[in-house]
Amino acid sequence: QVQLVESGGGLVQPGGSLRLSCAASRIIFSSYAMGWYRQAPGKQRELVAQITSGSTTRYADSVKGRFTISRDNAKNSVYLQMNSLKPEDTASYYCYANAGGVITWGQGTQVTVSS
Repeated sequence: QVQLVESGGGLVQPGGSLRLSCAASRIIFSSYAMGWYRQAPGKQRELVAQITSGSTTRYADSVKGRFTISRDNAKNSVYLQMNSLKPEDTASYYCYANAGGVITWGQGTQVTVSS
């Protein structure tokens, strides 16, 4: 069974940066598309960024130019570098792994952007 463990969330001031990490186990990581969703209180879960097995990336319009997704197949990990954070980025962030439409979720990590 696929396991995903996120880390790197926390409290940051507006304009600050955070780097989220997601470590995967029990999968052939390089063959999976990976990504991040987020969900704020009272809002629907939304796709933040995704990266295919071939490292093609895609971003939500709200984070383009500020967030960068990357992967390290040797470490079975995917990362989300978040810069110029805004209060509206406050949410729980969830890593996911997608293999042929079968999606596995991590437990989530909280990101709070506040002064």
